[in-house]
Amino acid sequence: MIVPRKNTPAPVPVPPDQIRSALVVLGCPEIPVQQALAIDLAYNLRKTGFDVLFAGNPSVLGLLTVSDPERHYLQKMMVLEKCIEEIVEGGRRAHLCMVLAHNDAGISYAATMRHLLPESRLVVIVFGKNPGPLLELITFPCETIAEKAVHGPGVLRKKIHGVFGWAA
Repeated sequence: MIVPRKNTPAPVPVPPDQIRSALVVLGCPEIPVQQALAIDLAYNLRKTGFDVLFAGNPSVLGLLTVSDPERHYLQKMMVLEKCIEEIVEGGRRAHLCMVLAHNDAGISYAATMRHLLPESRLVVIVFGKNPGPLLELITFPCETIAEKAVHGPGVLRKKIHGVFGWAA
């Protein structure tokens, strides 16, 4: 299910000579599809011209480092708290912010990003065993992509690719 939220701010236009920046916020790594989606997002965002930073807790960043040890896909990673600190201090911005959420903490991170990056396009990807109740927690302007997904990322990946116009 793809749900555009009311009052979603229009993305800020990026001059053609400027590199677009993307921030992907990852939650706790307890749902397996998140890791596969992170690598797929890294590949496709970079392929379409984004400079991509992944932010998350040390556990999820550790798993991603093991999955991509030479950083072919995940070139930039940062602990989420440090990333938030840099945003608050005004040293970090993003044209696109994507938050992967499978629990209420993920929704809280998305709300934080909406507040800290009001001009960014915010896409919240909601997944897990029962994404419906999490969708109801989203009361701030954003785009949402949701799918019941725990072990198999295929259907959710196809929805994400559809939103961004990537070949599935």
